[in-house]
Amino acid sequence: MPGTDALLATCAVPSDGPLAQRAVPEPHHPYRTPFQRDVGRILHARAFRRLAGKTQVFTERASDHFRSRLTHTLEVAQIARTVARALGLNEDLTEALALAHDIGHPPFGHAGERALDDPLQEYGLRFDHNLHALRIVEHFENRHLEFRGLNLTLAVREGIIKHSRDYSAADHPELAEYFLDQRPPLEAQLIDWADEIAYLTADLDDGVEAEILTIGDIRRGVTLVERPFAALQADHPGAPEKLLFQESLKLMLNALADDLIAETARQAQGIPNLEGIRHAQHRLAAFSAEMEQFRREAKEFLYRNLYLCSELENGHRQANRVIGELFSAWMSEPWKLPPSYAEQVATEGAPRVIADYIAGMTDHFILELHRSESKAPVPERD
Repeated sequence: MPGTDALLATCAVPSDGPLAQRAVPEPHHPYRTPFQRDVGRILHARAFRRLAGKTQVFTERASDHFRSRLTHTLEVAQIARTVARALGLNEDLTEALALAHDIGHPPFGHAGERALDDPLQEYGLRFDHNLHALRIVEHFENRHLEFRGLNLTLAVREGIIKHSRDYSAADHPELAEYFLDQRPPLEAQLIDWADEIAYLTADLDDGVEAEILTIGDIRRGVTLVERPFAALQADHPGAPEKLLFQESLKLMLNALADDLIAETARQAQGIPNLEGIRHAQHRLAAFSAEMEQFRREAKEFLYRNLYLCSELENGHRQANRVIGELFSAWMSEPWKLPPSYAEQVATEGAPRVIADYIAGMTDHFILELHRSESKAPVPERD
């Protein structure tokens, strides 16, 4: 895609501007940019490590071959950084945002998020994994003498909140410093689409590995797989179906990434700088109209045939039951929370503190805790 890097380089977030500043000023590092330092802080965070024990799709069936929330995050980071490089954007900022984009997810994936949100609504609260991610990096990760949290740059904190949606200043006055009346930088806008590219291809792969999806059904329902599969099969008669499928998934990923690069460059054509991105009428990172149709087709196929299948529904019901029962138990007896959480109840309120505690758990930890909660003291987690 010649010319895209020169076109959007002037729209990139600079590594030495206001968005690279931290809430608590720190000395300049001799050989790392502020965003490179943010990458390191996220990678070394406990919340990031716990992503290894959190569901991506499957909650009940254990396999070393399925993606976890951590391996998914690494795939998103690779795709996002590649797209940012092709467009001439800030790769380090993009990588930091990709690594942090799922750090606020509770156990059991999106089912767990819904299971936490439901009881919170009874108390006028909500659970939002983006906002919880901000709480993690600003408050819960406490490993430094000079400050609480990770003291990430303004650009990373803004992108953690706004990479996938916009927030109203009227509804969230506490987020006023994050330019809620403006578009996020392109580096943040890319993350949601890199996330989609990663999970669309990975979930097709894992669905076949789990023997819930068949390659034949995928070929009939997903154009982005069928087109390269048919061409590869013609060029390699007799090749194993599984290898043809794997090659097709790689070509599907490439097609989505190539289109995202080209269409984002087209959408941003004529915009001279970051301020122009900020004040655009709509987000500029996008797929072309044709690719958007193919993306929707693949996503709808996964919903019909994988995400809403009976096996995954069993996992969703388990998430609702386990989280709901623990939440209710601690609401009745909040003093049974670990001391570091129990002491926050007076200022934060029991519903929010309980949600914070549950959200930090891995799938295995919460299941063990649910089994033993009535028989032993609650373990400490931070």
